[in-house]
Amino acid sequence: MSLPKIAWIGLGIMGSPMSENLIKAGYDVTGYTLEREKLDRLAAAGGTAAASIAEAVRDADVVITMVPASPQVEAIAYGPDGILENARQGALLIDMSSITPQTSVDLAKSAKEKGIRVLDAPVSGGEAGAVEAVLSIMVGGEQADFDEARPVFEALGKTIVLCGPHGSGQTVKAANQLIVAVNIQACAEAVVFLEKSGVDLKAALDVLGGGLAGSTVLTRKKDNFLNRDFQPGFRIDLHHKDMGIVTDAARAVGAALPVGAVVAQLVASLRAQGDGGLDHSALLRAVERLSGAQV
Repeated sequence: MSLPKIAWIGLGIMGSPMSENLIKAGYDVTGYTLEREKLDRLAAAGGTAAASIAEAVRDADVVITMVPASPQVEAIAYGPDGILENARQGALLIDMSSITPQTSVDLAKSAKEKGIRVLDAPVSGGEAGAVEAVLSIMVGGEQADFDEARPVFEALGKTIVLCGPHGSGQTVKAANQLIVAVNIQACAEAVVFLEKSGVDLKAALDVLGGGLAGSTVLTRKKDNFLNRDFQPGFRIDLHHKDMGIVTDAARAVGAALPVGAVVAQLVASLRAQGDGGLDHSALLRAVERLSGAQV
């Protein structure tokens, strides 16, 4: 059987390498985004640049979206120029953005009325995971649609799990972002503590990484901490958005997030200080400021 034709909407830090991995896997990928240079990058990788969402999705078997937040998903999905009005009946829409669970539920309902199937499939792993095609993909939707999409997911990630009905993938992603933010904050506090104590930071992080304190976060972000390199793999702005999602969702179900609420405020304060465009490992800068450093 021939591989399904794919339309990819959103070619940012995550979307560009993910779409390129599908091209490498042999898929015919037509992409659309607002930035011309990113369309040129897709074309250089062997994909096809479209002039509009309608053009990109018209002949696609699978439409994949990867945009920043719920408002952007709604903007590209609805309206006369959006996905639902221009994709063919029977197409599978896979939204890999990180948005509110309710937005995913509403999208699935609206798409069903148009004969379009939907999966919410947010990812974890950051830019490095996208480039290396080792993302963790948490999916919400129907089993049959998940089974159909699995080969596509396997070109993008390594841990691929159907978590439940529509919106479940987004709920799990919200929990993921809670864990990651708290973990980065703990690492940042440890880094400042270690440095102020005069310990060899690289040696300390190496040994911590090999013990119970070790984590994917520490492994991935260790060099960011050591080199104060905060080039964005995942921006503070986006993690601020995600902490809002998990805080609201937890309130709706009656779950207390005492530590998460504090870290959400620390992320918000870092953003307010002008660091929203930096990598989320820049939480280190906030701890340094609180500890008296001029950052």
